[in-house]
Formats: sequence, C-alpha cells, structure tokens
Amino acid sequence: MPDVSHILVVAPNFKRRLSGVTSTIVQLVPKQAETIAIATLGPGLPDHLPKLHWLDLPKLRRRPKGRRFRVWHARRNVEMLAGVVMRDLLRMPLKLLFTSAAQRHHTGWTRFLISRMDGVVATSERSRSYLKAPARVVMHGIDCESFSPDGPMPSGDLAASLEGRRIVGCSGRIRHQKGTDLFVEAMIALLPSHPDWTAVITGRVTAENRAFATDLEGRIAAAGLKERILFAGEVDDIAAWFRRFDLYVAPPRNEGFGLTPLEAMASRTPVVASDAGAFAELIVEGVTGRVVPAGDAGALASAIAPFLSDETMRLAAGTAGLEHVRAKFPLEREAMQLGAVYEALWTSTP
Repeated sequence: MPDVSHILVVAPNFKRRLSGVTSTIVQLVPKQAETIAIATLGPGLPDHLPKLHWLDLPKLRRRPKGRRFRVWHARRNVEMLAGVVMRDLLRMPLKLLFTSAAQRHHTGWTRFLISRMDGVVATSERSRSYLKAPARVVMHGIDCESFSPDGPMPSGDLAASLEGRRIVGCSGRIRHQKGTDLFVEAMIALLPSHPDWTAVITGRVTAENRAFATDLEGRIAAAGLKERILFAGEVDDIAAWFRRFDLYVAPPRNEGFGLTPLEAMASRTPVVASDAGAFAELIVEGVTGRVVPAGDAGALASAIAPFLSDETMRLAAGTAGLEHVRAKFPLEREAMQLGAVYEALWTSTP
C-alpha cells in the first residue's frame, strides 16, 4: 500500500462492474506510476495497481509532500461529486480534474459538476465539442507491446478449426448499441461471394441481450452461414485474436471513445469502422482503413468488400495502421500529456 503522504494524484474508480473507464484506469495508471506518485481508489480493480483504501481518505486532509495539493482525477459524475465534497466542504487540499469521453449534450447536473472542476480533459475533439467549459484534448493511447503483430495466436478448438481461413473480426458485447446486428447483416451480404472468408464475433452476451443474440443466430442460420459467422464468446486473450484477424470491423451505433480500432491497427490489422466514438479521429480514411456512417449496414458492407477481395490493399492498410498507432497513440504519450495537465494545475494560482 502506498504512503499517502507521497501520493500526488488520486484516480478514483467508483464502479465495480468492468467498463471502458475502468479499463482505461487499469491500463493507464501503471504507466503513469512510472513517473508520478499516483494511486487508485475504489472497488473492482486488480491487485497490481497502486491503491488507497477508504480508510485513507481522512489522510487526504494533509498536503502531500512537495506540493500544495493533490489532483483528484475523476471520470464519472459520482467521482466529481466526491471531489467537490472533499474540497469544498471538508476543505481538503485538492484540485479537481475531470476527463470526459461523452459524445452527447450533458445534463444540467453534469454541467454543474463540470463547472466546479479546476480542469477538464476531453478524450477527442468530438467530445470537447459537447463541453461548455474549456478543455484540453488528451486522446487515449494503448500498450503497443501488448497489442502488436508479434505474439501468440489464439489457441483452442475454434482457432484450430479456422486454420488457413481468412477472418474478418468484430469484438465487443453482443448488443444493439455495439452494432453487432449491422456486422451480421454485412456478413450475410458479403460472405457468399467470398468463400475463403469467415466472420468471428468475440464478446459476451448478457442476460438482457440474450434475445438480441438469439435473433442474430436465427438470421445467420436462415442465411445458411452458421459455419461461417461464428460467436466466440468472451475470449481470454483478445490481443491474440486481433493478430489473427485479417480485417477488423467496429460497427457501434454510439461509443464513448472506443479503443478496439487502435488495438487492431497496432496488430497490423486494417479497420472498417462506423463514425461513432472517436473512430474518425483514430483512423486515417483510405490509408489505415475506412469510416462509414453509424447505423448503415449497407455502407458498412460496401466499405468492407474491397478488403475481402484485394490482399495488396489489405496489407498496405495494415502496415500503415501499425505505423500510425505507434507514432500517434502509444500509452506513453497519453501518460505524458496528462502529466502536463497535472503540472499546469500544480503551478496555477490557489
């Protein structure tokens, strides 16, 4: 357990269930901890992260060593509220920072909380456009060692059955928001003309989305493609599947940020994605992949089709994507830019 007196940044995580925010904290904090005294606070986080316990909260009343205050880096409303209470009511020496990935107009309550922040970060230009407060854009990065062309391929019966096949992949929870049905519709349209390709969908089905998944399975069976559009379920090593995919498709109707296109490109896999989340800011159109209107299965199929037919195009896009991610989106860049935001807060007037 870290010494609270030395902790300069607290990254709260007040949600036990795994989410994109939690995943960001899990990946980012270890990289930040290499250069800054940071600790997490909250449930559902792995043991390897530097953590504070709830009983440590009263210790935040004391200034950290070497600084006038700590940075409380919130990513949810409840975490902003906790920071406001601690700073304004309990008079703890804190500066409050909020990171917003939302791509929608905020509620009045959220706008009020944001107005109480000392600093705001947006994860994309699109996210920043919905904010009423000044914000700096710090886009997410990924671990380019974990996601790379080099490493193990998937193992198990499913992977073995696909040996020698071309694979177009789609990853994420099976639900309407994620556009799984749009991917299935595109595959039903395309696969009969491309007999050497198989579609693989990774991701779990929650109880509330079981009927949605069952309907998709019925549509696939009716098209005679049960052996070529496969549901892999939740996989142990998604990085291995990104290496195995020959093309990756990200079809969400809406998204906060969306890391999977970066993870695919870092694996030298070209991407076709909807214009959701930050995808249009991650993909170099016509170079590392394609971006199509969200919710349009026909446009999705039209963008996918050339990649299934043209290996030279596919390989060129994969190589360009790998170079693009390594140059623009390493996790180290995100950690460095957030460090600059913290420094600006520390050097600002009280």
